[in-house]
Amino acid sequence: MATMLRLLAVALALAAVPALAQTISVQEALLRAKPAVAVVITEVAGEVTLHCPGGQVKVTPDPVRETGTGWFVTPDGWVITNAHVVSLAHRPPQSVTSRLADRAARPGCRPGAVALDPSISVVLSNGFRLPARVAKYSPPVAGEEMSGQDLALLRLEAADMPSLVLGDSMAARIGDPLHVVGFPGVVLTHELLNATARVEASVTSGAISGFKQDRAGQPVIQTDAPAAWGNSGGPALDHQGRVIGVLTFVTLSGGDQGGIVQGFNFVIPVQTVREFLEGTGVDLDAPSRFNRAWHAALRDFFAGRHARAAAALEEANRLMPELPDVRRLTAENEELIRNPPPRPFPWRLALGIAAAAAGAVAAALLAVRRRRNRFRIGPAEVKRLLDGPDPPVIIDVRDSATYERSPVRIPDARHVPPETLESGDAGLDLPRERTVVAYCT
Repeated sequence: MATMLRLLAVALALAAVPALAQTISVQEALLRAKPAVAVVITEVAGEVTLHCPGGQVKVTPDPVRETGTGWFVTPDGWVITNAHVVSLAHRPPQSVTSRLADRAARPGCRPGAVALDPSISVVLSNGFRLPARVAKYSPPVAGEEMSGQDLALLRLEAADMPSLVLGDSMAARIGDPLHVVGFPGVVLTHELLNATARVEASVTSGAISGFKQDRAGQPVIQTDAPAAWGNSGGPALDHQGRVIGVLTFVTLSGGDQGGIVQGFNFVIPVQTVREFLEGTGVDLDAPSRFNRAWHAALRDFFAGRHARAAAALEEANRLMPELPDVRRLTAENEELIRNPPPRPFPWRLALGIAAAAAGAVAAALLAVRRRRNRFRIGPAEVKRLLDGPDPPVIIDVRDSATYERSPVRIPDARHVPPETLESGDAGLDLPRERTVVAYCT
């Protein structure tokens, strides 16, 4: 009986495992996040006046351009990035004027005034390019102010954009997995990739390897997740796709080549981002219709509900057309609808049936045992009856051989062997109102 109850408990526990698993896979978490990450392009164009022997000449050289990464913190057009990513356009240094003048140089001409035209734009992974302006700016520590946070908040005219959820960097621990999403320059400018692939976010993974402070005494998280120039401003995500920080700078070697040393990159904690956003009017709880459709599509897709996923994918594509991840998942989902894979063995159903069967057997055994023991009483109850005003009649029904060998004799008991009872010739002649207690082994 005890073994049957243990088996029942195990079966119920196993059947409950799928229902308790509420977390999503790392693959699903990263696919949820990628559409919300975008390329930030900062450039300064200019018109250079050249004083030449024949008179003044206006020249428009190629603009000075830098790229980085940003991500939508809300669906209504608020983007977070690093301050140093946008500082070129927000506060153009004198070196930009010199560079434009050098690019406009002509033999025999002397450079004069340079009219700067700075701009910032955000390029989504579907190639759409949106102008942006700086709404809040905290300079990098090594820049204009030692107390800066190296964060910038950009404002775009947009709605229903993909957006990321902020996590809790205070709960982060050394060894926790960490994923950096962004646009490293080596991918953005790779000659073997087409234009679409270049503006699709890349993911690198590692773990938290330390907690440090910058030169201003502000906290930063160290990670061994690979990163390169162009990743700056990108989100660092936990295994559930929540932002726990913003990549701020990567470590460069001290050699002549200035190569990147991987394993020593740094992240601004998301708690600093929350403080930075205070007083800006950014609504971190604003709902995104794209997120709702895209997350539902991923949830149904990974659960094997491909027909339902198709409708959610169509809605996600309507809200944000031609995103690479949406397009790729749609194609894979359509192929699975046309050629569904073999259905896996229904372990959950089988475990549920096994649990139900085990429960039925256990209930049946309990019922039989209860029926067999419905008239059984213990020694304490017998003693209580014997000490009462109307003591019972006690019949010792052990077989004769057992009775003769046993030293146990119940006072005032009448020995009636089983064979005598079965013959119906016991001659007990008991009153109906008396309680009868039979003793047996």
